Amino acid sequence: MTFGLLSYLLPFLPRTFRPNPVTGTSRRQNTSGRRALKPRDAAARLKREVEEEYGENNISFYEGGYAQALDLAKKDLKFLLVILTSPEHDDTSYWIQETLLSEEVQSFLNNPVNEIILWAGDVRDSEAYQVSTALRCSKFPFTALIAHTPQQSTTSMSILTRLTGPMQGTTYIAKLQTAINAHSEQLRTVRETRNAQDFERTLRQEQDSAYERSLAQDRERARLKKEAEAQAATKERLEKEAAEAAATLVEKRKQWRQWRAKSVMAEPSQDSKDVVRIALKMPEAARIIRRFPSDAGMEELYAYVECYEFLQNGLVENDATEPEGYKHEFDFLLVSTLPRVVYDSADGGTIGERIGRSGNLIVEPILDEDDE
Repeated sequence: MTFGLLSYLLPFLPRTFRPNPVTGTSRRQNTSGRRALKPRDAAARLKREVEEEYGENNISFYEGGYAQALDLAKKDLKFLLVILTSPEHDDTSYWIQETLLSEEVQSFLNNPVNEIILWAGDVRDSEAYQVSTALRCSKFPFTALIAHTPQQSTTSMSILTRLTGPMQGTTYIAKLQTAINAHSEQLRTVRETRNAQDFERTLRQEQDSAYERSLAQDRERARLKKEAEAQAATKERLEKEAAEAAATLVEKRKQWRQWRAKSVMAEPSQDSKDVVRIALKMPEAARIIRRFPSDAGMEELYAYVECYEFLQNGLVENDATEPEGYKHEFDFLLVSTLPRVVYDSADGGTIGERIGRSGNLIVEPILDEDDE
């Protein structure tokens, strides 16, 4: 899979070492008895072997596969430095110790100004062997400097220089620096173009986001306005319905009083016996005295007080009818003082049973919470 990707990314890959179109494998599957590892594990093994053989170093090897390193160099517009070694060559040990691990080379490779991604491989590993074939490596140690070449295509990666065999660290650095200097301007131009495109894309995204936020705010304001209008309309409707219901209740209450006034018992005559004499203190400060049959229910006493206005002023309408769907509730209580006793009509009983032969009662309005 890795080698197939290389043949796509690297047009200079020799046909003889490209994957077989039928089997999908390269002609060489294994180069030694070395255990095959995944690219990341192989990179870690190489770094560990170098440290065990030559001591610790400060070189930052890329810890991953060659294809990933190539993609990273292309994406970040950096230089990919590929180093391939073969322990079977006599020059390998000397080159690693005297050139690669020299202070000046380590400093050069680690200098962020040079923007180098370092990938190294041992050709005994399958991936490194395939890379050596793709890069036409014929002599070890081998170094290839690869970078994006925009003049060829937007995705092209090309080899800028090849360095083979042993050489002094200063010479190694000079050749790499020459290739980097020759190509840095092209990468800088591409980087500036990308940055400008990224800036424009970010600016458009921010503008689009601001526009979407503005639309969202407008929609939210419209929603809140619509909700407020709906709430106001609902409140107005409820207030209107409440006012209409209150007016209807007042009208039905009046109709009930007119209807009930027709059936209020007449006051017994002076010579009638078995009567109860009631002195009533009305809310308007008027004091009236009236006699009731002692066997009349308490509701009769309450009805008299409720309908007193019509009875007193001769406003009883004989054709008044009982309102439909209305249950009358008295909004007052009849109360005696010293001691205080409440004679509630809901408790039933006759006037004689509840009050006796006579009584002094106060008409006490029932107050609701608002009145209180």
